[in-house]
Amino acid sequence: MLVLVAPGQGAQTPGFLTPWLELPGARGALEAWSEAVQLDLVRYGTEGDAEEIRDTAVAQPLLVAAGLASAYMLFDDPAELPLKVGAIAGHSVGELTAAALAGVLPDEETVRLVRARGLAMAEAAAITETGMSALLGGDPEVSVAHLEKLGLTPANINGAGQIVAAGTMEQLAALNEDKPEGVRKVVPLKVAGAFHTHHMGPAVEKLAEAAKELVPGDPRLTYVSNKDGKAVATGTEVLERLVGQVANPVRWDLCMETFKELGVTALIEVCPGGTLTGLAKRALPGVKTLALKTPDDLDAARELIAEHA
Repeated sequence: MLVLVAPGQGAQTPGFLTPWLELPGARGALEAWSEAVQLDLVRYGTEGDAEEIRDTAVAQPLLVAAGLASAYMLFDDPAELPLKVGAIAGHSVGELTAAALAGVLPDEETVRLVRARGLAMAEAAAITETGMSALLGGDPEVSVAHLEKLGLTPANINGAGQIVAAGTMEQLAALNEDKPEGVRKVVPLKVAGAFHTHHMGPAVEKLAEAAKELVPGDPRLTYVSNKDGKAVATGTEVLERLVGQVANPVRWDLCMETFKELGVTALIEVCPGGTLTGLAKRALPGVKTLALKTPDDLDAARELIAEHA
């Protein structure tokens, strides 16, 4: 059984879109989505420097557009995707990529919604100086309890022992001085704010407003939500969760548990892949994994699909 996953913010690197634009149809799709959101995704994905593409309002639509474009190149006909992929999920903003690929929203509506999401989250992050830090090592239960004692939120519980804390810069400084037992190191992340925490409350309101006029369809394949790792069967609930997850922790550990229960045998991560396949290698032993980093990975991915669809 094949699972398709989409990465979240932080997976982007300068110039990562360049080789993909050489493939038939890619540039046209990216230009159409750029027009839809009034943002030059082609330029940002090929010429934007690390600081430019770290901007939340840019990074999010860029990641979703890249994920969609690369996923469609896996199949001769995009209509094959729900027939050959057993389950789909995305990490944080990657959930919007997954929703589009599952048929919940049309691509253009999805990139518009993610543009609104990125702008709203950037505005919310500007209200208070906040950030995120990754914990290396330690027992997850001990770490979560320690974070809550410091007033921090375990914003990403990613499985394979990986937890990301989020909160004010003062709280993160306290964490650096008072690490949970067993944690070797606390590494500050290059993000604009405390995503997936109560600090993003204002962004939830704006995203809800942007989503109000959308009419979602039901997923055409098993859609696994990173709110709680559960499969969601209706488009209405998927959309509700997409709005709320901006201020809720990402439970990627529970998503991987669900993949295991579903009988996953192979996992492909769409462009810019790498992060989620790394987690899967540690948490899902025996499952074949492949990350779409460049078009050179497409042939191997298609072979994996042929074996596990």
